[in-house]
Amino acid sequence: MNENGLEQELAQLQNVYNMLTEFLVKYSFQLVGALLVFLIGLWVANKVSNLVAKQFEKHHIDITLSNFVSNLVRIIIVVMVGIIALGKLGISITPMVAAIGAASLGAGLALQGMLANYAAGVTIIVTRPFVVGNTIEIKGVSGVVKSIHLGLTLLTNEEGEVISIPNKHIVGEILHNSFENKLVNNHFNINYNSDVDQVIAIIRQVLERSEHVSQQAAPQIGINGFNSIGLEIGVRYWVPTAHYHQKKYQVNLALIHALQQAGIEIPCPIREIHIEK
Repeated sequence: MNENGLEQELAQLQNVYNMLTEFLVKYSFQLVGALLVFLIGLWVANKVSNLVAKQFEKHHIDITLSNFVSNLVRIIIVVMVGIIALGKLGISITPMVAAIGAASLGAGLALQGMLANYAAGVTIIVTRPFVVGNTIEIKGVSGVVKSIHLGLTLLTNEEGEVISIPNKHIVGEILHNSFENKLVNNHFNINYNSDVDQVIAIIRQVLERSEHVSQQAAPQIGINGFNSIGLEIGVRYWVPTAHYHQKKYQVNLALIHALQQAGIEIPCPIREIHIEK
């Protein structure tokens, strides 16, 4: 390297050094001020976020909504403080605000389905039409509520399947909530000459003694209708949803055994065929 090239590089380094020195001398107080504003803003954001979370906990509001709101408050405060700190440095924030607004609009249009799920999730958490452990049916899909998130609700059924339902498909739809239990609705026929009172008493005794039947609501037993086969008996009782089919089959087995032991005949449809020569 020749002497002239070395002098040029030294001159360039000197210029960079002078620019940095001039910048620090001129903007040092602004840098310190902006840093202090940002640090104080972070402290305030954490304090306000914790205060919001404590208020939600004090009023026994769902933890999911509490976390969402407290984090949202923290982010809003940090963004506001960041804008103020940039203003302290002399940076124009008007184009930045416009860019953020345009980006937010574009993101909102692109993610409108996801945002709709989040809005529906907030509605579910606030209005609480169901909670974890309830049995719900929505659009023909039923199960026990496993967890509630802002974007979706998870159900589980007796087979152990986990069903994910986007929250926008829950809010505004017809919702059935049977809480922890599910209704079993059975019908069967007995002969017209059977003692109806005895049949009802036998069924009621089986249901009241069964450990598989929920006793929170009394079973309903009666004559559901009349047909050509016999008297149609209606039986309604509740079993735990988590083992719905298993409990239903066991109770039905106990019912048929009790009726058979009492000599109650359940008629079968008979069709007579006459052949004419």
